[in-house]
Amino acid sequence: MRNFRNLGPLGFLLAISFLFLGAAAHAAKGGVASGFSLPSISMNLGNSGSSPNELVNVLKIVFLLTVLTLAPAILVMMTSFTRVVIILSFLRQSLGAQQMPPNQVIVGLSLFLSLFIMAPTWTRIQEDALNPYLEEKIDQKAAFAKAEAPLREFMFAQTREKDLELFLTMSKIAKPQSRDEVPTYVLIPSFIVSELNTAFQMGFMLYLPFLVIDMVVSSILMAMGMMMLPPMTISLPFKLLLFVLVDGWGLVVGSIVKSFG
Repeated sequence: MRNFRNLGPLGFLLAISFLFLGAAAHAAKGGVASGFSLPSISMNLGNSGSSPNELVNVLKIVFLLTVLTLAPAILVMMTSFTRVVIILSFLRQSLGAQQMPPNQVIVGLSLFLSLFIMAPTWTRIQEDALNPYLEEKIDQKAAFAKAEAPLREFMFAQTREKDLELFLTMSKIAKPQSRDEVPTYVLIPSFIVSELNTAFQMGFMLYLPFLVIDMVVSSILMAMGMMMLPPMTISLPFKLLLFVLVDGWGLVVGSIVKSFG
């Protein structure tokens, strides 16, 4: 224990880990000796024939669990996450910094930026749908409709008319007279394609200044006869220096957030 204290916080964490491991091993030995068993969880429909309400409640729970399994896809495809993560990935490739920043940082930053961008939409959903439903002021169907409205409004604001017309044509439905008549299953793929187009356009703009640096460095190396030296080795420090001097992260993040305005 004295050695762990000398290591500071790392030693403290190691000591706590050893203590938990010892306690777990002791509990496991005692559990085996006394016939200890873990608790089990079981679910059944019961006598649904005599109580239809119980069956309806169970089906609602199953439906809710199904929706929760689709939560990652909803987070990725129906919010600003797609555009943000693609732009940041383009930025890393244009810098040529290999795995810096790592994927975990890119995804984490994209997630929190998406939460920041979607905060007004989430607030409206909570105030208009979630809170009234929890207070039993509206039923489940009304809550779903009120929760869908702010999300549809956000997607409409970011969807190009060309992409929306494309999917309306492929769906072979009558041309809607207003946005309220556009089905959600048509709006979602239109929004995703629009986000991909916008992300690639912004990624191309990020590539241009770094491409100029690569071309200048390559030309200088060719003029000096240093053809065996990879241009990336020389251009990378200059690109990083330029990116830091112009406050690149602030400019990129600011441009991403403003693009949803």
